[in-house]
Amino acid sequence: MREEEKKRSSQNSSFKRFFKKRWAFPAIYIASAAIILSAVLWYQNSNSAKNQDDFDYNATDVPGKNINEPAVEVNRQMENFIMPVKEADSPVIQRHFYDMNGKAEEQEAALVFYNNSYHQNTGVDIGIESGETFDVIAALSGTVTKVAEDVLLGNVIEIEHDNGIVTQYQSVTEMNVEVGDQVKQGQVLAKAGESMFDEESGVHVHFEIRKDGVPVNPHNYFQKPLSSLQEDASSDKAKATDEEKAEEDKASDESSTEDGKSLEDDQTLEDDKSLEEDKSSEENAGDEEKDAGEKDKTEDDTKQDKKESADA
Repeated sequence: MREEEKKRSSQNSSFKRFFKKRWAFPAIYIASAAIILSAVLWYQNSNSAKNQDDFDYNATDVPGKNINEPAVEVNRQMENFIMPVKEADSPVIQRHFYDMNGKAEEQEAALVFYNNSYHQNTGVDIGIESGETFDVIAALSGTVTKVAEDVLLGNVIEIEHDNGIVTQYQSVTEMNVEVGDQVKQGQVLAKAGESMFDEESGVHVHFEIRKDGVPVNPHNYFQKPLSSLQEDASSDKAKATDEEKAEEDKASDESSTEDGKSLEDDQTLEDDKSLEEDKSSEENAGDEEKDAGEKDKTEDDTKQDKKESADA
């Protein structure tokens, strides 16, 4: 019994000595926190492993894979406008674009005579030196939006590009594209032909570039990228906006000037009217004084006559 009591007392004294040390309780706290943190991490990892079985990581889950919108080719913005003639070494401009700011002789040469009247040319008419037919190619990559047979214009092909820019090819035959076709720059569209509208140009292709439905001079954009036309259109729009604003400001200034002038005229009329009224009042007062003086004189004369009669 004594030995057991001695053992117990020695154990109790050992625990007491252990807990009396300064690092005992901090060590116990740190160990407890480590055990609890390990248990939490183990629990989270076990749950995440179970949840992974609920997801399908096949290629169909790649972002953007199911979007059906066609991608715009970056190269299309980098392309330069080219002449729609496959034999690029021998193109001949039969008729130029009618430039509103051009010289008189240039404007005259850009008129098309048809049905006893002159019409401004909205594109360029291109042929080759031999005068024979040739392959008409796409000046720029795009989407075919119109393929129409037209006796007057000699058939029409229209290709749409980015941001409202359209190229048009008239006076063509043997068309080998359809609406909806995606064409590349330099792809053969048709053969050059003739048109009733411009018989004088002979075998040619009438080529137009339009921005938002407005024709522009193709000469200004050959060997230039599509972005140059977009920038010019933006600057023209800004210029037109500035001109409209300037006109509005001018009209506002003129209106203000007219209003000021009208106010001055009204004030002048009022002043003149006041002067006339004052003058009229003075004249009336003078007349009244004159009448009063004449009346007094008449009365004095009458009294004098009566006095003379009485004396006689």
